[in-house]
Amino acid sequence: MEVGSTRLLFDSGPGSMHSLLRAGITIFDIDFLFYSHFHPDHTGELVPVIFATKYPNSHRRKKPLTIVAAKGFHDFFDGLKSVYGEWLELPPGMLHIIELDNKSPDQRSFENFSVASRPMAHRPESIGYRISDRNGRSMVYSGDTDVCENLVSLARNVDLLICESAMPDELKVPGHLTPSLAGDMAARAGVKKLVLTHLYPECDRVDLVAQCRRTYKGSLVIAEDLMRITIGA
Repeated sequence: MEVGSTRLLFDSGPGSMHSLLRAGITIFDIDFLFYSHFHPDHTGELVPVIFATKYPNSHRRKKPLTIVAAKGFHDFFDGLKSVYGEWLELPPGMLHIIELDNKSPDQRSFENFSVASRPMAHRPESIGYRISDRNGRSMVYSGDTDVCENLVSLARNVDLLICESAMPDELKVPGHLTPSLAGDMAARAGVKKLVLTHLYPECDRVDLVAQCRRTYKGSLVIAEDLMRITIGA
């Protein structure tokens, strides 16, 4: 996500660095890295990101990287450092970690944007994020979650909700949403545009739009790699 001159990355699962390059962005361009929770499909390239940040000489990072996650991230990162040691040690001042509350709403303000978070129904450390810029434009990223009133509150009247929809309606699993459930929460929140993502292979065999339209009538997008969305356009 680009907010003015600031670039934000949400989760870094396997393939993230390659996909960034395909979009014309390097990891050195990223200012903030937000984690919704610690599952491997969302954090799998945290170690490569830090390692790659540490060692290149010709394209070394010139500005600090800030990682934002829920309480418990310090312990999670310390566990990774117990395995990789100095390979995850960056020069002083080049890595900042901010932990947000994983049990209650939390918020922070930065130069170009503010972030609000609320716990999600997936893992103890799971939180969703709402990013708002100085012009009032807003985006919510759910991360993984089941049906969750906190997501409805977080996404109230948001311009864009990027929401997980892991499985079709008929294959609902605990801890994840389906198209109609995501649509229901988006409708109740008054979301202006809904993007369904985190789609498991089972989703390829059904009409996700039709399932979501059972509950949501607003602007709807099924996420694809390298898709670009401009909020307010």
